[in-house]
Amino acid sequence: MAKIIGLTGGIASGKSTIAAYFQSKGAAVLSADDLARTLAEPGGELYQKYVAHFGQGILLPEGTLDRRAIGNIVFSDEQQRRWLDETSHPVLQAAMVEQIQAARQKNFPVIILDVPLLFEAGWDKMTEVSCLVFVDAAVQLERLIKRNGYTKAEALGRIAAQMPLAEKKQRADSLIDNNGSLAESYNQADKLWKEWTHAGLS
Repeated sequence: MAKIIGLTGGIASGKSTIAAYFQSKGAAVLSADDLARTLAEPGGELYQKYVAHFGQGILLPEGTLDRRAIGNIVFSDEQQRRWLDETSHPVLQAAMVEQIQAARQKNFPVIILDVPLLFEAGWDKMTEVSCLVFVDAAVQLERLIKRNGYTKAEALGRIAAQMPLAEKKQRADSLIDNNGSLAESYNQADKLWKEWTHAGLS
């Protein structure tokens, strides 16, 4: 039976790059972000809940959700962020369980749950092993501003909303240091892949 690995990392840590690499090696990669996007499309379960709660002001002219507007609300208001998490996580978790069951039917050697808030949302309980992709704080901030076009304040707000990196490192079973070159990161991933596909996991 496929081993279930929880892959996580701070925002802009390069987690998606590592997830794609594991996928190229034969893993099934199930992305919580992709699930959230699907469920937040017009007519989706999360879309309806968000519009009912936040109002029409979070919609773009074409009727889709303005993700940046929602982000600015929830990352500046702890109560709103708690509401978002408590509303979205059960919906996403149920959808993820369905995806895991579907992936199990296809005989993948490894099923990777790509979940940014793996520890924060308690999704690590769904996995056998957790793996953290990390970068230094300065690298993370620079990448996030460059990638998303955020102001420094917006970027810092999103980083602060996540569990501190030091705590994630303590909780993770495996680490991938993504501060160096891609080749160095892939080399670490190769070692873990060998461990996951050949060693028995208790």
